[in-house]
Amino acid sequence: MRHSRNPLVFLGLALVLTVAACGRGGGDDRAPEPGDRAVAKVQDQTIWASDVKREAVAQGLVGEGEPLDVTSDLFRRVLDEVIDQKLLAREAERRGLDNSALAQRRLEATRERILGDMLVENVVNGAISDQAVQTLYQEQLRLARTSEEIRVRLILSRTKPEADAVIGILGQGSSFEAVAQERSIDEATRFSGGDLGYSTADVMPQAYANALRDAAAGSTVGPFQTEGGWAVLRVEDRRRESPPTLDQARPQIVRYLTYEGVRQLLEELRGKAKVDVLLAAESGAPQEPASAAPAPGPTPTAPTAPTATAPAPTVAPVATPTPAAPSTATTAKAAAR
Repeated sequence: MRHSRNPLVFLGLALVLTVAACGRGGGDDRAPEPGDRAVAKVQDQTIWASDVKREAVAQGLVGEGEPLDVTSDLFRRVLDEVIDQKLLAREAERRGLDNSALAQRRLEATRERILGDMLVENVVNGAISDQAVQTLYQEQLRLARTSEEIRVRLILSRTKPEADAVIGILGQGSSFEAVAQERSIDEATRFSGGDLGYSTADVMPQAYANALRDAAAGSTVGPFQTEGGWAVLRVEDRRRESPPTLDQARPQIVRYLTYEGVRQLLEELRGKAKVDVLLAAESGAPQEPASAAPAPGPTPTAPTAPTATAPAPTVAPVATPTPAAPSTATTAKAAAR
């Protein structure tokens, strides 16, 4: 039974459809990859499991290195889409649409994208070794400046007399958590005992950062005025934030090295080629030739994606490792406004 799906999906698969239109003839039952498996036939053309996986990767449904079980619902859904692509492409060929000048230009553009992605895969990605990743990671650790993280609890009051009363109750030995649940007007944190979690001073409201600057763990700070009311804080803990591990940083490092490798490759190619941009600047003066540009604009990203263009980063993404702040950290900002 075919899986139901939105016909508009084909609008997003137009590029893949043009590639399918190139694959005339079919009939070759030799597996394109070792261990590949034939999963369907459209007339005389075999569809392989690798074809379905490639389409799933192109749509962002799975990662390049992730498995795709041929028995899964996702595989069947994507297989149906690949079959429909083949049927539409064959019908387009039957009607002679592939012979038009527009079709030939689109097919050539697709061919160039695929060849460019294959060059990136062979030249750039092949040069990204574990040693290169490790070297950049160690360099970033050396340059990174870790900040101190502070875990605090909050009791927010509407007026200073109410905040002074909170200080009095705490001075009698009541637990901060119990008083926060009973008296804090910050609805986002009161039911967790005012817990704001760990955050660094640079993401705190300035009033909070100033109040906590010299506060030791275990101390109570306040009351002090904020835009949201009068705050009383308890410092639960202070610690140095931990940089990301190599495994955590690896995806960003690989992405950066890929961008940098593509940038260098394109810079080299532009330096060898004669490239003239025939557009005039807004002032009417001729533009500098594209080859004079210090760095190319869009560059390929994932070698298997059908539209692999993205701007290259300007700095290594792990230069200043910053772990994701707890969601409650933003509550302090909201409470201070």
